[in-house]
Amino acid sequence: MADNIKNFSVEYNPINKSDVFTSGDYITGRITLELTKECKIESLCVKLKGKAEVKWTEHYGRTTVTYHKKEKYFSVKQFFIQEGQGKNIVDKGCHVYPFTFQVPTDDLPSSFRGKFGKILYTLEANLSRSMRMDSKAKTPFTFINKRNHHPGLMTPQQSTIDQKMKLFTSGEVAMDVNIPQTGFHQGEGMKVVASIQNKSSRDIKPKFCLYQKNSYFAKGKRKVETNDILKEVGEVIPHSAGQTVTRIITIPPTTCMSILNCNIIKAEYRLRVYLDVKYASDPEIKFNIVILPALEGSYVEQPPAYFGSEAFPNFYTTTDSFPQNPAYTGPSAPPPPYMSYGAYPSLTGFDGKT
Repeated sequence: MADNIKNFSVEYNPINKSDVFTSGDYITGRITLELTKECKIESLCVKLKGKAEVKWTEHYGRTTVTYHKKEKYFSVKQFFIQEGQGKNIVDKGCHVYPFTFQVPTDDLPSSFRGKFGKILYTLEANLSRSMRMDSKAKTPFTFINKRNHHPGLMTPQQSTIDQKMKLFTSGEVAMDVNIPQTGFHQGEGMKVVASIQNKSSRDIKPKFCLYQKNSYFAKGKRKVETNDILKEVGEVIPHSAGQTVTRIITIPPTTCMSILNCNIIKAEYRLRVYLDVKYASDPEIKFNIVILPALEGSYVEQPPAYFGSEAFPNFYTTTDSFPQNPAYTGPSAPPPPYMSYGAYPSLTGFDGKT
């Protein structure tokens, strides 16, 4: 029996240039349903959902163990058609059902993607008909937590190291490094001042590396993933010489923000300042860095909120369902009545994003 649904989709309207939402924002959009003939529908609804999920496998000899955990934040539902409310016959043609939700005002983690987990916010539409599989449509949106609640963001950091050279290098090197604060916004410059004393027998180079450390937690285990964000190299410092090196390291605007308020995913950053010494162990200093959202008014292109199935092959399906949290049944505005192309011939004002 041929399906009479030609198109079923859900879209939302961006509210800013960066196409991101934050706590308390209203998200508006529409479900589009196009039918090739008249159809009886049992129910039609849309959900606003937020969740985190991690999954990875480890091998112990011939045994493979899967580590998997979910953290659910909210699930808010609006119905356009409900079972038991009349005959629910929808005419042939294209029908548009507008909706409005308010993003919960809780302290939610920002959208995130990594090799072994994700934090995902979505709009999901579901259409039920008798004797048929449900039709589903889903679109993700990017959520950014803009609350600067991390302690010590403006605290300067300073550290020193003094190391004797061994094996093929003699003498010693010393380094004193300071940065003006702990928290930096996307796109902001980080001033690094390093006072270096090279009392060794070799020339040395100061190097700088900003890297991301992602941690995933499930079943009492932790999985760690590290990624270099940027690397920079300073000028050579001759042996038996001293120099103060000042470097402005710009946080890439598309760098994912620190995730410190999720129980199963942590996204942390380190600044590593080290001295490249040939044939010797490199002296190094590390600082914890917190990446904050871009300052208001600056345009930052955010990384996509959804990264497909490559991190979870053959794992995600469109049948995931989460119980509705009663705490979130109130904030969303009641949905307006649906529109059809017959009643509203011009819908060019819609600029939804899939």
